[in-house]
Amino acid sequence: MKNPHFIPVLVLLTFAVSRWPGLMPLNFSAAYAIAFCCGAFRNRLPWSWAFAVLVLTDVAKNVLYYNAPAMNVFSVLNYAAFGIIYGLGRGFSKKHSTLHLAGGGLLGALLFYWVTNTGAWIQNPEYAKTVMGWFQALTTGTTGWPQTWEFFRNTLLSGGLFTTILAGLLKITEQQPASETEQREDESPVTEGEQKPEQEASCTKSH
Repeated sequence: MKNPHFIPVLVLLTFAVSRWPGLMPLNFSAAYAIAFCCGAFRNRLPWSWAFAVLVLTDVAKNVLYYNAPAMNVFSVLNYAAFGIIYGLGRGFSKKHSTLHLAGGGLLGALLFYWVTNTGAWIQNPEYAKTVMGWFQALTTGTTGWPQTWEFFRNTLLSGGLFTTILAGLLKITEQQPASETEQREDESPVTEGEQKPEQEASCTKSH
């Protein structure tokens, strides 16, 4: 591949567009897969690039769409959760089978859901600060919003789906340079005075 950054840049641009509200179902996002694969393929998908896209798109949504402050406490909580998913991906950096990576993506989505909803339970006064209040935050949520188990379903589905797709694309960029190197080695010319083993063998037989 002539430009090894082509696929990561294309992935991040597509991800940035997909974050605009209304384009995808609630909590159905590639963000969990992006954070996980940044850890698993850190030489192919830099975390600094992905984090910059997360921050910039959050600011754009808050200011241009929601008419809200550029940042809030929940944004910081989300970034902390994405950081945990990135760390999880680092643990899968040596396990590049599709099954391992898909499982890691699902686990990352599960961690994100648990961390962010636990944070909402702590900060939202509508939740009782009891075990049952925490369970409510993880399952039904508050009135006026879709039930949180629906968010959980979309989080898991998108985490597994996008991790599988993204991992497949990044594995292509890992394999391509190696194949090009092998091709150049096979095509390297024989210098003057050097003979291939077959040629040396035939010369020996002729004597």
